[in-house]
Amino acid sequence: MRTDRTFTMLKPDSVEKGNIGAILEKITASGFRIVAMKLTQMTMDDAKAFYAVHSERPFFGELVEYMTRGPIVAAILEKNNAVEDFRTLIGATNPAEAAEGTIRKLYAASIGENAVHGSDSDENAAIEGAFHFSARENVLKNILNTKKPSITEGFFML
Repeated sequence: MRTDRTFTMLKPDSVEKGNIGAILEKITASGFRIVAMKLTQMTMDDAKAFYAVHSERPFFGELVEYMTRGPIVAAILEKNNAVEDFRTLIGATNPAEAAEGTIRKLYAASIGENAVHGSDSDENAAIEGAFHFSARENVLKNILNTKKPSITEGFFML
């Protein structure tokens, strides 16, 4: 079932390099509406649970280390065909192979430090959003769903 919401995470390298504003601007300029967002820090247990699907892969340890080295920005985005359109906007995992103008082409340094996460399916978007946002936060975002925030307003949760 196709939905109009997806989950994204601006990874530690994006935060460290000061690219939060530029990436969020690109996201909103592409027609996505931010309906929930927060700056947070993943613990080792959080990262291991979030990336459990990769636990048997050789890069798992490095991935967990990378995702816990600094804060991330978690967000739920809304747009028609959200998952597919966002995957197109972020580009290939390898920034050298990403299309011109995509977030990873512009802001990622490598396959390992690829700036941003985007859900790969509607089902995973719901699971990943629920992982980062509590039921209380989801209630708040639905109540406040009519507010159209500006990036210049800072970080907030809807």
